[in-house]
Amino acid sequence: MVKEIHVEGLEAYKKAVDENKGKTIFALFSGSTDADGKSWCPDCVTADPVVARNLKHADEDAVFIHCGVGDRAFWKDQSNAFRKEPGLELRSVPTLLKVGQKQRLEEGQCAKDDLVQMLFSDE
Repeated sequence: MVKEIHVEGLEAYKKAVDENKGKTIFALFSGSTDADGKSWCPDCVTADPVVARNLKHADEDAVFIHCGVGDRAFWKDQSNAFRKEPGLELRSVPTLLKVGQKQRLEEGQCAKDDLVQMLFSDE
């Protein structure tokens, strides 16, 4: 079964990646949630259930990191850490990627079952 990890912020994301080195790691970056568990990002709210139901297509020993990128004001800052981090350089949320690979899905692509399945099942 895929190991799921929920983290907030870039440092927590990097720590989770380090702790799971040698494994296939997928990461979903989305708008952080408020006290009611609601994300400020409508595309993220739409993508979350699509990504969750397609996790079954990933290898059983894969790791899935769901990372909150902060509140809307932090994300909109064009110089925030997620946008500047080498190798990550996020342009939008949600973004689903395979860590260490070039392939990624952004925004509305993350809400398409066929694309999410392809990313999870591609070797």
